Amino acid sequence: MLLRYILKRLLWMVPFLFAVSVVAFLLIQAPPGDYLTTYIAKLGESNEVLDQASIENLRERFGLDRPLYVQYFKWVWNLLQGDFGMSFEWRQPVSDLVWERMGLTITLSFATLLFTWAVAFPIGVYSAVHKYSIGDYIATTLGFIGLATPNFLLALILMYIGVVHFGADVGGLFSNEYKNAPWSFAKVMDLMQHLWLPIIVLGTSATASLIRIMRANLLDELNKPYVDTARAKGLSEFWLIMKYPVRVALNPFISTIGWVLPQLVSGAVVTAIVLSLPTAGPLMLQSLLAQDMYLAGAFVLLLSSLTVVGMLISDILLVLLDPRVKYD
Repeated sequence: MLLRYILKRLLWMVPFLFAVSVVAFLLIQAPPGDYLTTYIAKLGESNEVLDQASIENLRERFGLDRPLYVQYFKWVWNLLQGDFGMSFEWRQPVSDLVWERMGLTITLSFATLLFTWAVAFPIGVYSAVHKYSIGDYIATTLGFIGLATPNFLLALILMYIGVVHFGADVGGLFSNEYKNAPWSFAKVMDLMQHLWLPIIVLGTSATASLIRIMRANLLDELNKPYVDTARAKGLSEFWLIMKYPVRVALNPFISTIGWVLPQLVSGAVVTAIVLSLPTAGPLMLQSLLAQDMYLAGAFVLLLSSLTVVGMLISDILLVLLDPRVKYD
């Protein structure tokens, strides 16, 4: 039953990703001009002028002289063969640029997700069980502050505190000596030392939101008759809460798997720029501004794939966790 459900969802991914690729390609091409137009404008800012023959040669070299549908099908055909194309702006294969950034992005996203769960789960349970206590009021106040504070502003505050008061190396994910160094155990440890700041910055708002959601859901479950029945049977309060109401109230945590990765990539661009993070967000923004269609299209497709895979994992876990959720 579970295997059939997974196979069915995987088959539905194919037409969905095809539709996403069409929409993404059209959106990238929607602004007036193309990459060559942007490139010529940049040269004009430096008082460099290209003659018409050079422009036509560049247009033919980049394949921009062909109709849009020809460019699209050529791109899709190359994708099916594992070739993401060549970035116009970087003059490098798109796959090299994408996988380098996406690896760090997924690492940061996974660490942020663990941080969010580790903080939001116990605080949310405590707030619900000790409703209207001092601890609940403190958690509620901190939650509202976390939701109201922009991530980039929190990043600036923490960077100032880290540099001025602790002399910490903030900004980026690596020290200067490891930025371009090959991967090694020392580089991994250096990455671990730099992860704490972006994890706190990116995870604060999500943590505050999940605390409120966990508290509200658990309060609804604690007032239901099955909780009173379990308590009347002599179950200890701790095991009663953890075994039944918390299990049902965990649904929001599982559901976050589907959107946390795309949100951290596309929704934290400003924060990534402030912290100088070598993640996918800033590079994707730059590719969209430059109309670097192969690089931007690859990022959009990967984000869509991450969303679909994340939702699949989320749905499977929800079925296993909550008996009320069915495969149908």
